[in-house]
Amino acid sequence: MSESSSSFMAKSTIKAADLEHRRKVAFNISRYDATVPLGKQQFPDVHLARERAKNVKWRALEMLDQYLEEFEANLVKRGGKVIWAEDAKQALEEVMKICKEKNCKTIVKSKSMVTEEIHLNDFLEKQGIESVETDLGEYIQQLDNEPPYHIVTPAMHKSKEDVAKLFYDKLHTAPNLTPSQLTLVAREKLRKKYVEAEIGITGANFLIADIGGVAVTENEGNARLSCSFPKTHIVIAGIEKMIPSITDLGLFWPLLATYGTGQRLTVYNTIISGPRQVNEADGPEEMYVILLDNGRTNILANEKTRESLYCIRCGACLNACPVYKNIGGHAYGTTYSGPIGSVITPHLKEMGEWKHLSYASSLCGNCTEVCAVKINLHELLLENRHEAVEEGASVFMEKMAWKAWKKASLNRKMMNLGNQKLKNWTVNKLFKGWTSHRGELNFSEKTFNQLWKEKHPEKDKLS
Repeated sequence: MSESSSSFMAKSTIKAADLEHRRKVAFNISRYDATVPLGKQQFPDVHLARERAKNVKWRALEMLDQYLEEFEANLVKRGGKVIWAEDAKQALEEVMKICKEKNCKTIVKSKSMVTEEIHLNDFLEKQGIESVETDLGEYIQQLDNEPPYHIVTPAMHKSKEDVAKLFYDKLHTAPNLTPSQLTLVAREKLRKKYVEAEIGITGANFLIADIGGVAVTENEGNARLSCSFPKTHIVIAGIEKMIPSITDLGLFWPLLATYGTGQRLTVYNTIISGPRQVNEADGPEEMYVILLDNGRTNILANEKTRESLYCIRCGACLNACPVYKNIGGHAYGTTYSGPIGSVITPHLKEMGEWKHLSYASSLCGNCTEVCAVKINLHELLLENRHEAVEEGASVFMEKMAWKAWKKASLNRKMMNLGNQKLKNWTVNKLFKGWTSHRGELNFSEKTFNQLWKEKHPEKDKLS
């Protein structure tokens, strides 16, 4: 068993037994479940909208090389600079080069999963640079020294009482502040940072090829402040964020809002296509876009798993997943949790080390049912399992167990051998790996074959 698999088993076992944790998550997801149907009402045919979005992402990825070059050319025309990074190390090195050039001491940063993926905050801290999360949920997580719990809602596992206590411990506020009061405290702290910061860093919800633009959607306005107040703006985005045209946003922004938070449209939707122009009053003096691969071309090269790159990071599959609801986001031990994380992580990292995530699923198909762009997530989880076996990532005992199961399943006489107690002992005691994290199997006293013969003895004689 890999180190990450052992960690996952340990953490998930603890979290699944934590009823208070599950209560908080269930409460927050119930709020989401109540609002999503309202957001869907804006679509005359929501299934058609999802299908159209899937087709747009298909086209973007099939022609990704051309769209990336088109994006770069159009951004450069307006004074932006594009940097290509093959992996996290290169991306961090490029950020550091810019920081040194600008003599940067403080960075303000909006919510971005890709910066979590490359562990940007930890890197900057080691370099003596203060990196401040300006999204309220991310700010809460940063104060608590925790990574995001959820793709969209970073502090979903915390109650308002938890946050009040955290602010009391870290910021020395009054111990029983209301959510509104806590928000005002965070606002007061963060507004000062926008003025102090030399650099602002954001992610990108979408990269728009035909205008060389970066689309950012949010509810708090912190991303707008992060990219406009500091003199230098850095965007870090995965290459899969590409869409062909600005007109596609008329489809993707409402879909992302509805499936992400249940809104018809998020509060702030911004398109940034370069630094401040000659006739503009505000904005950064310089803008950099770091286009990150970091394993994405591994997925792109795989015809079967390629569609996982269609993901627009709405988080709907996490909210629908019974496994995620029980074990939470941190148990996964990786940046992207839930069904989409289980699909892409083994390809972004290493299959043998992370294949266990593909088994962290009930295969109920609910993730596929709620996906905003109709990714066949449950089928891709099965594909990951298949690829892990093909690559020889299964241990000897696992191979032998499934070989024995297959042989017995294809042979009626072998299935009929032994009584109920013997079968139960064989599966539950001999193959301990099955029951270490599952309930025991309990075979029926008689097989279906035996019951059939007893009920239809005349048919048995004819055969």
